[in-house]
Amino acid sequence: MSDFLDTVFGAPIEGAYHLVSAIAGAVQSVFGGAATAVAIVLFTMAVRILLLPLGFAQAKAERKREVLLPRLKELQEKYSDDQERLQRETLAFYRSSGIFVGMLPTLAQIPFFVVMYRLFSMPAVNGQANDLLTEDVLGVPLGSYVFGVGFSVEAVVVFGALLGLITLVGWWTARRQPPGGPGCLRMVHYVTVVIALFVPLAAGIYLLVTTAWTAVQRAILLRDKHGASS
Repeated sequence: MSDFLDTVFGAPIEGAYHLVSAIAGAVQSVFGGAATAVAIVLFTMAVRILLLPLGFAQAKAERKREVLLPRLKELQEKYSDDQERLQRETLAFYRSSGIFVGMLPTLAQIPFFVVMYRLFSMPAVNGQANDLLTEDVLGVPLGSYVFGVGFSVEAVVVFGALLGLITLVGWWTARRQPPGGPGCLRMVHYVTVVIALFVPLAAGIYLLVTTAWTAVQRAILLRDKHGASS
């Protein structure tokens, strides 16, 4: 699987390596040893800026979904005794309403996440040693994993803070989800925490920044609606 990813994403990984290294070098004098972590944050923000048009489409789709919630409730009541029929009707309803466009920003980020994951799990990039793996945050290597770094004070602090912040973002996002939607949607906001347990610290930083960006972006784009409802 890793060979397939390296074949498909080889060029993007090499490009990301040089870009992150360049950003880290540019901010080295200001942030010192944390320069690479800061570069990952800036890289993630640049990705999200590129995806802003999809963010606007997502907000539009969410507004549309909330308008259509009464129709969804009608389907749930009508087919409450036939779960198979309810699933088919609900899927057909979502397709016809066009609200699946709200998933586009998440889907569009998958290649960037894969690139960040592989970038900090590969010992070499294009045949040369991956120097980014030597960088760290408070002594914890950016290429280390939650279950492979041990239980040093530094590791507990860094990974504890990372997972805690991702959980906090998920909780805040779930709280702002409008009432009436499927309860499972609230749990989706915590999937990122589980993913962060199995990816390098650098990819976890990417997840934290991008989920926080999504939460803030959603709050801004939907502020008028929430203000009116409160």
